[in-house]
Amino acid sequence: RKRNLQDRYQLNAKEAATAMRDGEITSVELVGSCLQRIDELEARVEAWAHLDPDYALEQASAADDRRRAGQALGALHGIPVGIKDIFDTNDMPTENGSPLYSGRRPYRDATVVSQLRQAGAVIMGKTVSTELAVYSPGNTTNPHDQARTPGGSSSGSAAAVAAQMVPLAVGSQTNGSIIRPASYCGICGFKPSHGLISRHRVLALSRRLDHVGVFARNLEDTALLAEQLMVFDAEDPDMRPQVRPALCSTLAEEPPLPPRFAFVEGPGWDQVEADTREGLAELVSVLGDRVFACELPEIFHQAVDWHRIIMEADLALSFEREYRHGREKLSAVLCEILERGQGYTAVDYNRARTGITLLNQELGKLFGEYDAIITPAVTGEAPLGLASTGSPVCCTLWSLCGVPSLSLPLLQGSNGMPIGVQLVAARGDDARLLRTARWLTKAVAA
Repeated sequence: RKRNLQDRYQLNAKEAATAMRDGEITSVELVGSCLQRIDELEARVEAWAHLDPDYALEQASAADDRRRAGQALGALHGIPVGIKDIFDTNDMPTENGSPLYSGRRPYRDATVVSQLRQAGAVIMGKTVSTELAVYSPGNTTNPHDQARTPGGSSSGSAAAVAAQMVPLAVGSQTNGSIIRPASYCGICGFKPSHGLISRHRVLALSRRLDHVGVFARNLEDTALLAEQLMVFDAEDPDMRPQVRPALCSTLAEEPPLPPRFAFVEGPGWDQVEADTREGLAELVSVLGDRVFACELPEIFHQAVDWHRIIMEADLALSFEREYRHGREKLSAVLCEILERGQGYTAVDYNRARTGITLLNQELGKLFGEYDAIITPAVTGEAPLGLASTGSPVCCTLWSLCGVPSLSLPLLQGSNGMPIGVQLVAARGDDARLLRTARWLTKAVAA
């Protein structure tokens, strides 16, 4: 089906890739349509830290030349992708959301960016990150309501996909930086298992907690993008050589049996707002006998504290140079975090690290009985005001344990804003998590 150039930005990545292969559209037309969309909305949304329209079109033109010459095409051939501004790009600035890195031009791509280029993607530009991918927000607004936060730290990536500026974007999560903005912006956000996507030449916050993840408007596109990035990279010390998860083919299958879900309130349930509680209760009632309420053991009450100790101590080490030499250019909130991080003892830190193993042992028992956990992605709708990116408390446990999690745009709050439902699976069970999520979305729509 031919589309007008004006609305080609509405194509999802899979549709656009197929249309390009069939010669129905060109990458120049798709990228041009996305640039028009950005032109219309960017003054309001402010999703981009760096955007060079001419360079984006140059990449698109080269992609079209490859197709016309009959060369091999990658899975993301000609598709524009937004890159969070903490991933090194050798042809664009990478400024890490901080004036300390203003004008920084890396000499090499992050592994993820190289993998995207190899898959044929057009690197559209760099999306806004919070300061050093921690809490202090940039200027990005929520595409659904300019007065509300888009969430963080992957603020620009989530907003750009939600505003249909690009079909796909890449982000990162150390606490709640993919799941929360995806939920607030009403799109799919996927944080794979720890160690499945390379973090080489991505701003390092915490080796134990950092994950690279993706944003898309539907599950098919989520699988398409994430699968391209799950390639072993010896430069990331937590990656192991293994077979790449077959996300796309598994997603397309029907589960052999209808999935069983554990409904888990999780740490921070006392902060979850009525809108979210009611929406989840409705979802549980729709699923009927496929879902069972489960209470996590007492030990899980310590998860948020353990995560904070590990994250803040690791941040203090990772940003020691920035704190020592550029403290006056850091936000007060970041300085506080770094100072707290400097104060933890080795015993505090090692106790928290040991806690990860204990929590995963308990989760293993749960995943022996259930295919996935249903739990809140966020406490409620995106909060009003741009001074904060909202609470990550609903994501903290799952980032700490390194298990795959996914935010699905299934609920709506009383102000008409989207609220995500978080689905969590056993570590390494990423492909089945996506398949389970597809079953869930179909069950809800039925």
